[in-house]
Amino acid sequence: MTGGTASTGLTRGTRVGYGLGSVATGAFGTVPGLMLLPYLTDTVGVAAVVAGFVVVLPKAWDVVLNPIAGRISDRTVDPRGPRRPWLLRAGLLLALAFALLFAAPDLDSKVAETAWVLVVFLACATAYAFFQVPYVAMPAELTSGYDERTRLMTWRVGVLAFTIMLAGASAPAVRDAVGGRDGYRIMGLLMAVLILVGVLGAYHGTRRAPVGAVDAGAGTLREQLRVVSASRSFRLLLTTFVLQALATGCMLAGVDYLADDVLGRSGAATVLFLCFVGPALLLTPLWAAVGERVGKQRGYVASSLVLALGAGLAASAQAVPAAAVFAAVALVGVGYAGCQVFPLAMLPDVAADDARRTGENRAGVYTGVWTAGETLGLALGPGAFALVLAVGGYVSSQDGDAVQPGSALTAITLGFSLLPAVLVLLSLVWLLRYRLAPDPAPLEEPAP
Repeated sequence: MTGGTASTGLTRGTRVGYGLGSVATGAFGTVPGLMLLPYLTDTVGVAAVVAGFVVVLPKAWDVVLNPIAGRISDRTVDPRGPRRPWLLRAGLLLALAFALLFAAPDLDSKVAETAWVLVVFLACATAYAFFQVPYVAMPAELTSGYDERTRLMTWRVGVLAFTIMLAGASAPAVRDAVGGRDGYRIMGLLMAVLILVGVLGAYHGTRRAPVGAVDAGAGTLREQLRVVSASRSFRLLLTTFVLQALATGCMLAGVDYLADDVLGRSGAATVLFLCFVGPALLLTPLWAAVGERVGKQRGYVASSLVLALGAGLAASAQAVPAAAVFAAVALVGVGYAGCQVFPLAMLPDVAADDARRTGENRAGVYTGVWTAGETLGLALGPGAFALVLAVGGYVSSQDGDAVQPGSALTAITLGFSLLPAVLVLLSLVWLLRYRLAPDPAPLEEPAP
């Protein structure tokens, strides 16, 4: 051990400072999943299957890159600590790349404009990997307290929920207010500024944070990945989270289509996001309290069931008033709050348990694999939704005014509701098998 163990308690300033990083992760995690697929199908005029490929490929690249970013941050030697320098370096590049994502000039070619999106989105994904992985790795080193990590995650998820509401509600509103390609360009620039605020806030807000450092694990990246994969608790938790990220990705991708094509109401996309995130802002502390009372795993199961119920109820979108759909999505938001608090509080427990047992710091590798899984789920979500659109016969256009057949409307509804509900319920198969006691003691040495 090189730096001692981080103190159990954290100051409010440190919690808030760390939480501000979710402004960057929330904006980048939300807006492309919400806006990029409809931008490609309804503005560039790309077929749904091709658009799905463009959205998925950069995220698939992140799946490969995230463990490498974790390994690099584990071995970074810097007076500011191994993680904070990456928050600034990668965060600034992320903001710049995102400003360019929707800013393609009029190239008079679908192929050229699609290539622009693909290349710039790859740059965004690369920068995001080197920001997100060190950021997620920090809690295991900031505090050794089991419940303190839950409180730290409460701040993070609260900021995340607010950012999702702000970015998810304002991005389509700005696009619609300005209109056309200029609407997308201005929206992209504003979201880049929001990302920059989160990057600088997290970097400066954690400058006085305690960091308990342990020696980086020996061996190659492949060897460390093998060790990480041998953790049963980590495998179960990761599988659960990836399936739920896939479900969330489907719902994010479907919001714009559900609002415009199924509900047919102006501003419905913004209302859906307010219904989704509003409950999360209010109930995140409540879920944290539930976790402290009944345990993180049980709280995670309960919130997952609430999310699945809300998504299932949204399957009636074609037959019920819009208000009923909004209420179902609000129920999804209630469950979503817990489904963010609990896994993000359980991951540092797994990484810290490994450090206690081995004396080696593999937090970066753990979080690299974790964010790779999350990225894969969130990427495959829009890809799966795009495939559902293609099967349903969705009609792409450059003006977004194409009349959709009934089969496409059914595909939109099911891709937004039943598919995510089934994925969340399926994830419980792994979650119910997770076991990790609070603050487990190190393994005893075997008797001679």
